[in-house]
Amino acid sequence: MTAGTELKQVGVTPQAARVAVGRRRRRVTVFQVFAALLTVLLGVIFFFPLFWSVSSALKKPNELYLIPPRWWPEVMQWQNFVQVGRVVPFYTFFRNTFVITILGMLGGVGSASLVGYGFSSFRFRGRNILFLIVLSTMMLPAEVTLIPTFLIFNWLHWVNTIKPLVIPNYLGGGAFSIFLFRQFFASIPKDLNDAAKIDGCGPFRFYWRILIPLSMPVVITLFILYFQYLWNDLMGPLIYLASQEKYTISQGLLFMRTSFSGTQARRGAPMDHLLMAGSVVAMMPSLIVFFALQRYFIKGVIMTGIKG
Repeated sequence: MTAGTELKQVGVTPQAARVAVGRRRRRVTVFQVFAALLTVLLGVIFFFPLFWSVSSALKKPNELYLIPPRWWPEVMQWQNFVQVGRVVPFYTFFRNTFVITILGMLGGVGSASLVGYGFSSFRFRGRNILFLIVLSTMMLPAEVTLIPTFLIFNWLHWVNTIKPLVIPNYLGGGAFSIFLFRQFFASIPKDLNDAAKIDGCGPFRFYWRILIPLSMPVVITLFILYFQYLWNDLMGPLIYLASQEKYTISQGLLFMRTSFSGTQARRGAPMDHLLMAGSVVAMMPSLIVFFALQRYFIKGVIMTGIKG
């Protein structure tokens, strides 16, 4: 039986069927065009602040305040990126942030993987209750523990050092990181662990030689999250770092903003172009890390899922 015969039996002529298919295709095409235009529009909207930051960082001071605005400088002022390091020790701030970020990333991912391995692979009394207590800390606002934590670090004489910004990451890495590792490790078949034991593989060797290579998407996901948080953190450095030579990049940008909008601005020396140059330098590592590792980030989130 042909398709035309079947259509006639249900009371639909071939011509009407072709018209219906054509309408459906037109609807799909219109939707695709609308979706593409909306995507382009949203992309322009979200890209504009980045474009304006880079443009402002390459302008002369007087070009920032022109009306109508000048979208791109006549002559790009690359020396602004050098000048910002002469006005304030900006690249010292950059180095301090880099050290804190790398140390914090290593401590957070390493300790969280160990704790997650313990929760997923070892049986002990009260394990589930202890895991629920760990997860409950995610609902505790940071402001609640701010003063007690500061008092502890002050008693340890760690104020005005990078220790309060780094060492807490070595004490478990945070509930969310532990949860991600625990979920991933729990999804690995127990037969793999049993086979490793038969071959003489101890718990730590199994963790280091087998689980960590398998969990690289989770490791890279957390590296990205830790990098974004530590690199852009402002609250911690404001509380614990007092000396200018120890400022992080976020703290340095705040210092530049308050300084440049004050005395120097009143003296007729606007510094907004240098502030924008510093902002561009500050955001570039985050953009590079995210775009270089985004496929691992998505894969890690998908693999951890809601399993376990």
